[in-house]
Amino acid sequence: MADEKRNDDQSLFDKLIAVLSVLPWPEALGDLWKIMRNMMQGWSYRGMYEVLDYESTLELKDRGGKRATFKKRERVRYLQDNVIAYQDQAWGDGKVLVNYCCTPGTPVDRYRSGYKTYVLISRREVKTKGEVDEFNIEWGVRQGFLKRTGHWETDVTHRTRHLKMNVIFPKSRPPRCATLVEGNRQRSHNLGKGAQMLLPDGRWLVTWETRKARLYENYILQWEW
Repeated sequence: MADEKRNDDQSLFDKLIAVLSVLPWPEALGDLWKIMRNMMQGWSYRGMYEVLDYESTLELKDRGGKRATFKKRERVRYLQDNVIAYQDQAWGDGKVLVNYCCTPGTPVDRYRSGYKTYVLISRREVKTKGEVDEFNIEWGVRQGFLKRTGHWETDVTHRTRHLKMNVIFPKSRPPRCATLVEGNRQRSHNLGKGAQMLLPDGRWLVTWETRKARLYENYILQWEW
């Protein structure tokens, strides 16, 4: 009986080895590393605030792409005490940040670093951990979308719960196709007709949103028109 039990145990052991030997270990280890990296990024995050809701809208005002306006609404919750300022950022072709305005707060400084321009917004009051602010920001773009193809980007620099991107096209020049690109992951997703909407006044709206925005990802909405 003891010999039979040892034989059964050896048989089970051999079967286990056989199963483990055919498992896709490189893929499994790669997936495990991605999960652990995301967890570590979340644990180590020490930003000034988290974004509860972010929605941006780029409106192309004319069929030549010479004039555009950009609006965004960003609802944030502070993760630190004694916060007195908020930092906005912009980049793109042509002239950006034309007639910049924001509420709440007052723009007090503007500087360029690399390809980005940063705007420092003073809150004129001290914010504490757990408080919530909602920023509404708008600026114009001149000579920024003169080509047959165009794009607009959003960098996720803070932990973000909801992200939505809109592009509005003029009635006289609707979009032919649109794609969402994850820049860091080098992945692209074709946005079909379901992402396009004809507005009552004849303009066209392309929209994309997610509740799984990846920290430090660069989301790019590309189009051909």
